[in-house]
Amino acid sequence: MATTAMAKEPVPHLKRALGVWDLTWLSVVAIANLNVVPIIAASGPTTMWLWLAALTFFFLPQGIAVIELSRQFPSEGGVYVWTKQMYGDFHGFICGWCYWTANMFFIPSLLFYLLGLFAYIGGPGLARLAENPLFFGGLTITLLWLTAFANIRNVGIGKWVNNVGGLGTLAAAVILILLGAVCVWKFGISLPASSFSPRHIDASIFSSFGVICFGLVGLELGCVMGDEIDNPRRSVPRGVLYGGVLSAFQYVGATLALVLAVRQSDMKVLSGVLQGVDKMTVRLGTNWMLMPLALLVAVSVIGATSAWLSGSARILFVSGIDQYLPKVFGKLHSKHQTPYVALCAIATLSSCLIAMSFAGSSTVREAYVLLIDLAVVLQMISYSYVYASLFRIAFGRRGSLLANKWRIRFAAVSGMLTTAIGLVVAFIPSHQVDSVWRFEIKMIACFAALLGLAAALFSYYSRQRVASAALRVEA
Repeated sequence: MATTAMAKEPVPHLKRALGVWDLTWLSVVAIANLNVVPIIAASGPTTMWLWLAALTFFFLPQGIAVIELSRQFPSEGGVYVWTKQMYGDFHGFICGWCYWTANMFFIPSLLFYLLGLFAYIGGPGLARLAENPLFFGGLTITLLWLTAFANIRNVGIGKWVNNVGGLGTLAAAVILILLGAVCVWKFGISLPASSFSPRHIDASIFSSFGVICFGLVGLELGCVMGDEIDNPRRSVPRGVLYGGVLSAFQYVGATLALVLAVRQSDMKVLSGVLQGVDKMTVRLGTNWMLMPLALLVAVSVIGATSAWLSGSARILFVSGIDQYLPKVFGKLHSKHQTPYVALCAIATLSSCLIAMSFAGSSTVREAYVLLIDLAVVLQMISYSYVYASLFRIAFGRRGSLLANKWRIRFAAVSGMLTTAIGLVVAFIPSHQVDSVWRFEIKMIACFAALLGLAAALFSYYSRQRVASAALRVEA
């Protein structure tokens, strides 16, 4: 666990409750979120090429980076600790800040999608109600806090929420893929082969690349809870391998099935997966499958919300221990031994973002896309630090703990370049944005404000640390 050399206080003790399959399902539920598939599939068949590029030059390097860095620094905090050890406290803090704030934006988008599912299957009346920002925001905040309380109660409860969510994700993706395969077998492919040509990729389609990269993050999430992993040297590599393979299979298969089943002009970002299933089941005469799949996707989204909420809280928890944020964030619940203050802080901030996302007459759809793109930008910054840390290992004096040096160098270089591209294209508005200027103003303003606040907090608490150390020396 990360500790500060200046602090003499005992470090809170966390329970080691995560094994190989816990990490596997944690990776699956964190990575393979079907809620981003409609956004990607809405850009058309050529996004399959973007999937191939992202898997090769971002996802594979991510797995290599996570295994290598988790072996070098097997502590609570993950990306925060890795960057801190390589580049110092300031960069470690900025990396951790971007990581948990990205998830703070992403968590509401998960819940937006969950309610979008229920609106789709609930008929026109519920759909109209879901377009009411007050109702939509209020119910989203309620679900968020229920998830937070479940994680506060016990790490074991949170673990099983994640595991069940991972199984639900896999089951939903398999059903969607099988339905797509049956439709193709019985009715053929309606899209011409030329529609998959990379020549049709334009700037607006390429903007999906950032969302794809963001959709593939999550292999590092288990390492954020490094002090809660049982036998991390064995569990982390296996969890990364199993979770990575299952997630890649689900994403590619689900996107292809949705592209083949739903016309691009009809894609709805908040109900696209169910819309695709609805159209396929109508053709096959199996409409009864829509409700069970909706429940599986709902379980998946709840698991993903729990996973990212608990992972983000660990970054706040370690920052509180290191005293770069208020020390209260480093407190554990006296009974449940969970970072309850950090969990409540994430839930509170995400609740505020849910309310703020509807400012300026935004629609639910535009608020959803804005939250996703802000999360992409911040997450790509934290991943830039991860690959920069791996770069120092690959080309510096610090030796690698993996056998193949060239594998580490490939992961470092390709990961850094792909992350940079994902960061830039996240600022390109997608087809789902109603007002380009409003979208860009919100993106730039929120991004600048968040980084400025991070630098100000680090400066303030650094001075506090120095003053505290001086008082102890005098005493």
